[in-house]
Amino acid sequence: MENEESSSSSSQKHWIIEQEILREKLITEDNFTWKLLSTEDEGSKEKEEERLRYIGGVDISFSSDDSSMACGTLVVLDFNTLQVVYEDFSLVTLHVPYVPGFLAFREAPVLVEILDKMKRNGNPFYPQLLMVDGNGILHPRGFGLACHIGVVANLPTIGIGKNLHHIDGLNQSRVRELLGAKENSSKDFINLVGSSGHTWGAAMRSTEASIKPIYISSGHRISLQTAIKVVQMTCKYRVPEPVRQADIRSRDYIRKLEMNARTK
Repeated sequence: MENEESSSSSSQKHWIIEQEILREKLITEDNFTWKLLSTEDEGSKEKEEERLRYIGGVDISFSSDDSSMACGTLVVLDFNTLQVVYEDFSLVTLHVPYVPGFLAFREAPVLVEILDKMKRNGNPFYPQLLMVDGNGILHPRGFGLACHIGVVANLPTIGIGKNLHHIDGLNQSRVRELLGAKENSSKDFINLVGSSGHTWGAAMRSTEASIKPIYISSGHRISLQTAIKVVQMTCKYRVPEPVRQADIRSRDYIRKLEMNARTK
């Protein structure tokens, strides 16, 4: 037991150092060539070539039979129609345990490899922007899964969290209270400003039916303001469509594999 604890502590120290090295490359302002065009701009061919066209979503689902077996999933949607134009899966056995605050060291290698495979193949649907089922800078050390993937893959990324990290004085009950006080019923959001005065991200009630907010934060090469706009434009339900589709398809993929294994 003592050796296991020592090994875990050593791993975490190594991970913190690696996070710090990667965080030096982090960009939390808009740093991309595409544009979010308004409806009136879409008729121009020149504008058409500049606009955001392909937006990706990544997620990982785990086997109910074996918690170390995981299915990493990448989907790419046409930003205009929100229809899936590309999907890929990677079934892996994970040997790195889940440790709070270090999710990236368990999941990022799987998801980055799927992106790299798509890039190596020269696929025309390679995403210009990626949404990650996990946090960006809204993280105890300001460098969550979305930041990690964004820096390693050199892609603009947005973190989409379903639960709030209680950091810098932020807590879930206060956020829900502030959101509940807003008059508008749809797509309301509040900035998540900590006790230090630092803005970590935003909490958003993405649809009128949503009771629980989602938590948006910059991952890499995108500002919070732009991230919020993109999320608002891609939400049909509580979770933005790129992440929702990645989640649905990864769960379905691993469920089918489990069913096939049980019937053999």
